[in-house]
Parts: sequence; structure tokens; C-alpha cells
Amino acid sequence: MTRPMIQTFATAPADRYFEDYTVGATYFCGSFSLTEDEIIRFASLYDPQAMHVDRALAARGPFGGIIASGWHTVALTMRLIVENYLPHDGLAAPGIDELRWPCPVRPGDTLTLHATVRDARRSRGKPDRGLIQSTMEAINQDGSVAMSMKPMNLVRVRHPAG
Repeated sequence: MTRPMIQTFATAPADRYFEDYTVGATYFCGSFSLTEDEIIRFASLYDPQAMHVDRALAARGPFGGIIASGWHTVALTMRLIVENYLPHDGLAAPGIDELRWPCPVRPGDTLTLHATVRDARRSRGKPDRGLIQSTMEAINQDGSVAMSMKPMNLVRVRHPAG
């Protein structure tokens, strides 16, 4: 599969506005790695299924060992989105569509987050903001998509229509 050309923003998140997002562009949003202890610690608190917390049962299961909770992957991805993709303007998001975990995340995996802007439109009712629709992909070190989602984010415009 051919990967898109990865871009970086010309503006820092603190100075980023709706106009800084280019439809069709794919942006690098950082990377993270997971250890088995981190996977078990998170899952023990939030998703205590055997495949995430019990080494012996997980080893006999369909994945052959401990795998990360999808919710752990989402939480770590969200941190990268906040730090590297969204502007720091305090607007809430209306939602996420099509959250998927197509392959397991294993201890030692490193995931790199890419965000592609699918659509961007100005709000008709609130001229100070726009709606950005993106596709986020957390890609492992082997090039496989481990998590994907399609969030919608409200972003302030630099020059609201008057």
C-alpha cells in the first residue's frame, strides 16, 4: 500500500487555526511505544480482559500473548492528537466515527500517528469556527494500521466572517 506524503504544520498548535489545515494533506503527529507492564497496568484499571492482563491465558489465546487494549491505544493516540494536531483553543469535539483496531498492538510495538484532513468547512451558524474531519491512523513499525478513527473537530478560524 502506498503511503501519502507526510507533512508538518507551518504553525505551532498554539497559533493554529482552521485555515492551517489543508484538505488532502497528511500530517505526522508523533509516535509512542508500549511495554507489557504498561499494557497490563492500563488494562487492569480500565479493560481487564484476559488478553490484556493475564500472561498465561493470553499466551494460550488467539494472539499468543498479551496485547494492548484498544482503549489504551486510543488514549495514547489522543495525547498525540492534542500535542501535535489540534490547536490549543479549547473547543470541544462533536464526535468520532469508525473507530477500528485492525491488528493487535503488542508489547514493544511503536505506533506512529498520521492524520489526514478529509474535509474542512466553515460553520454556517458560528462564523468563528470551522469543522475539520480527519482520518487518524496509528501505524506500527511493520507498516500495518493498528488503529484508525475518523474524528470531527471544531477549530477557530483566524478571520471570522463578519
